[in-house]
Amino acid sequence: MTVFMQAPVIVKILVSLTVILVINKAVKDLSFSMVIGILAIAFWSGQPLSAAADITWKRFWSLDNGMLSAIIILVIWLSSQMAAAGIMNDLVRTIKAKLSFKGALIVLPAVIGLLPMPGGALFSAPLVDDCDESNGIDPLLKTRINYWFRHIWEYTWPLYPGLILTSGISGLHIWQLFLLGIPMTLMAVLSGYFFFIRKIRVSSGGRKNAEHHFLKLISPILTVIGVYAVILIFFPSLSRINKYLPMTAGLLSAILLLQIMRPLGISQWKKIIFAKKPVTMVLIVILVRIYGAFIEAKLPGGTYLMDQMRLELNAVGIPITLLILLIPFISGVTTGVSVGFVGASMPIVISLLGSDPDLSHLLSTVILSFSFGFMGVMLSPVHVCLIVTNEYFKTNLTKSLTAIMLPAATMMVAALVYAKILW
Repeated sequence: MTVFMQAPVIVKILVSLTVILVINKAVKDLSFSMVIGILAIAFWSGQPLSAAADITWKRFWSLDNGMLSAIIILVIWLSSQMAAAGIMNDLVRTIKAKLSFKGALIVLPAVIGLLPMPGGALFSAPLVDDCDESNGIDPLLKTRINYWFRHIWEYTWPLYPGLILTSGISGLHIWQLFLLGIPMTLMAVLSGYFFFIRKIRVSSGGRKNAEHHFLKLISPILTVIGVYAVILIFFPSLSRINKYLPMTAGLLSAILLLQIMRPLGISQWKKIIFAKKPVTMVLIVILVRIYGAFIEAKLPGGTYLMDQMRLELNAVGIPITLLILLIPFISGVTTGVSVGFVGASMPIVISLLGSDPDLSHLLSTVILSFSFGFMGVMLSPVHVCLIVTNEYFKTNLTKSLTAIMLPAATMMVAALVYAKILW
């Protein structure tokens, strides 16, 4: 144990993630597994009991945590409201009427992916499930499809906080990042089709005539996006109060709009509000956030854990190019969120370029580090979207991760080629 306590930070982090996966596979209880993972990283990082309690309490009682929990609850409520009002079924039928069965499986989670909300895969999971009317697709494959295509926009969609933060750190305009990310988004679609959609051999029946207007059906989603964008552009002071406030306002507006469009009765709302699922999901998200707090915390010596990891990697003599790949990737795996890996690694990556790098060098480095970091996020066992998708389909977390490895590796190879072209 003493030897392990002296091990590099990266070893301790990876072991704590392995502990989460192994225990979850054994006991089939992610909440319990996360608690053990939190205790492991707290102990192995040398945090005294008082410091560990302080880190846990500050994250638990933070405004960010409260607002994030509110968003998770509102996402589930809006999703349940759309299902109870018949919007989900109508949306599935309309998309299936306009597209092939396989095309619908791609588009449904991708449409929800335009919503930059934490845990948004929980929103799209019922749509993917409803699309498979014959229940001919393995739940594990549906988990992978939902998880992968929900995230194809992260490289390019300007509303995503990770991209906004990248713009601020790199000095690139958001429109430059938008254009820069398009090839990676297209590659994500191709990879997802090749590794997941291509395997489907069942059909869900022939096409039917569209019964509803597509834009009307997705108006609650468009409302969330619209309110979010309006607040960011015209009322930025609100987003400075709390970064989750624009999304919260958008979700509340969508719930109100949908209630006007297709009203639900009191009994239906009672079922939605007092359902067990929001409580379970919020508990898991809070535990994930507390784990992240220990990753972001200062070590007893005063150095941030992620900075210590960078220093250790640098001391080994790893080349700068490899650091540009490794630091974002490891940050992504450990934080499980784009803003987390961008905030932890992008300032380090940009500093490695030296002062005033030329534009082509900057563009190639940003897309390379962002793509590797985001693939780390996709492969993270503490990624909220992966967790909630597995919870919805009742599938195995480890098996879901292993299936993502090949498409993730494909994306990283594509990023290397793309960066070389830009250079």
